[in-house]
Amino acid sequence: MKRERVIFTFSGKIVPDSFVAFARHRAAKLDLPLAVLASDDSSVALAVEGQADLVDAFDMACSLGPHDCIVLDVERTPAPAALFESRNERTGQ
Repeated sequence: MKRERVIFTFSGKIVPDSFVAFARHRAAKLDLPLAVLASDDSSVALAVEGQADLVDAFDMACSLGPHDCIVLDVERTPAPAALFESRNERTGQ
């Protein structure tokens, strides 16, 4: 299976704590390592690594977002491998 390393920047009306918690939960469900790169009231930057179809599922889930956030745009860029070596997170850790 093809693996991808992707940085997603979700922008719109964002509640940072809510969105990050939602993204962590979805990443854990999909068994994807997650790195939270930045967050504020207008955007959240997240990096994930995994099978391409699971990365796409993460994209879709986060595009719909938690109930208190409205995602208006998603930017998807390749992520360097080194990012996951130094900033790997999992829900509950």
